Amino acid sequence: MDRKAFTLIELLVVIAIIALLMAILMPALNRAKEQARAVACRSNLKQVGIAAQMYADSWNNRVPRGAWSAAPIPWFVLYLPYLSHEQGMKDYRSVKIYRCPSYPDKEQTVCYVVNNWEFDNRNDYEGGEYRGDEYIRLTQYRHLDWTIYLADNEDGSWRGIVKQEGDRAGRFVDVWMQSHLPSSDNETSEANGRRIARKRHRRGYNVLYFDWHSDFLKTTGADYRGGLTKNEEIDLWRLWQ
Repeated sequence: MDRKAFTLIELLVVIAIIALLMAILMPALNRAKEQARAVACRSNLKQVGIAAQMYADSWNNRVPRGAWSAAPIPWFVLYLPYLSHEQGMKDYRSVKIYRCPSYPDKEQTVCYVVNNWEFDNRNDYEGGEYRGDEYIRLTQYRHLDWTIYLADNEDGSWRGIVKQEGDRAGRFVDVWMQSHLPSSDNETSEANGRRIARKRHRRGYNVLYFDWHSDFLKTTGADYRGGLTKNEEIDLWRLWQ
């Protein structure tokens, strides 16, 4: 009885078809995975926002700002008692929602940077580092729904990794100058280089606003057409009475 079998050419054709299908499907699968990570990141920020709201309710509508250089106790430590699903946690490094799943270096424990920008008046688009009280009272300000509190932390050779409390890199996890913005091309140093992720989630980054809702923003700049102007981008970081 004759046995039927695939010829070598037929096997090669099948392998070629499978390889072609994989080449077509893999980019779509990778995009789906990244989209899922981006959604998880926004969810993390939203949960941080809930903790921040609870903190504000307990502390006369005040919330912390600034990096370790400006604040004795940073926001991610102060919010620990208000994370209901993390009750009993005493080390911020154990809190999963403080980490963006898309951050490349998994040793990074501070995946978000905080608004520490101060401006003299409405016409001031330069501003500088806020050096007053490490807390702000939310009831003093308007437009909290479009003023950014936290944003995705950039990664790169000029950015240090915060592995534990007290690390030098912890001094550079706030935002207070134009070169820190995602549209900036400055990658010279931790002090002056870009601090907000330019393309953490494809062509943009996630943020948490002062009214505690999270969202995705498209990066602006010369290579990212159709985004905000420089002043409009800065406006997202300006608190006004």
